[in-house]
Amino acid sequence: MSNNSIVTQRFIKCHNKLKEDGRIRSSRQFAMKLSYLPQSLSEIIKGRRDVTIGLLHKAVLEYKMNPVYIYTGEGPMFMSEEDHKSFRVLTIVTNSQDDERIVHVPVPAQAGYAGEEANPVFIQDLPTFTLPDYKYKVGTHRSFDVAGDSMEPTLFEGDKVICSYLEPTLWETSIKDNYVYVIVTRGDVVVKRIFNRLKSDRSLELHSDNAFYEPYQVGVGDVREIWYVRAKISPFLPSPANLQSNLQEEVRLLQKTVQDQSQMIHNLGENLQAFLSQQNGSHE
Repeated sequence: MSNNSIVTQRFIKCHNKLKEDGRIRSSRQFAMKLSYLPQSLSEIIKGRRDVTIGLLHKAVLEYKMNPVYIYTGEGPMFMSEEDHKSFRVLTIVTNSQDDERIVHVPVPAQAGYAGEEANPVFIQDLPTFTLPDYKYKVGTHRSFDVAGDSMEPTLFEGDKVICSYLEPTLWETSIKDNYVYVIVTRGDVVVKRIFNRLKSDRSLELHSDNAFYEPYQVGVGDVREIWYVRAKISPFLPSPANLQSNLQEEVRLLQKTVQDQSQMIHNLGENLQAFLSQQNGSHE
């Protein structure tokens, strides 16, 4: 067993547990149910080869093996109904050379995208594109239209955010506080800053950049996908006048900060002087 990975070892433990509990009669039945060669499964169980991602995906869907346990060793070996409903296998789109393309999810498609059924045909009918930067050639990327004004002034309605996929097994450890993500829940697609509360209370706190909108929490059971925002495509280019006014506003805020700090230092000096005078008076 020492030759194969820890992930494979956990997969084998799950397979053995299914047999112990009588949920499968034999390894051969298990393999056939997952459309996998029994001989190849036998090689995995004997520690001669590693489990494949494809086989893991099928085992997660068919037997509810818990991907968090498989990848991290934490949590139960098998998922409850509630956990299982929120997990779904990602559909990807490739070109004739098998290179993965970036799928774009426009606003009209977002309700359907978030829906209960992640229909591969629906995904394959969405527009796709590629970008020249090498970082978009590795891993799965998707882009989403920004709707509404909740992320102004960072993102405006009509902007597109380009994101990389965050595996559910990495949510707890990899979601960074105050970074922008696309969160796909059971009924919606939202772009927010996330504060990671998964360890403490199994939820995410979602913040908008527009102060008009209050932060709110979403339970991990309602989250279907999380995408880390890496870049944006914006149809808006600030005019010279806008740039000038933005610069003036930043200078004004900077001046106010300096004035406030000067006042604080002045007040501190006066308080210190008064304190020293008081101390001197009490010693006389």
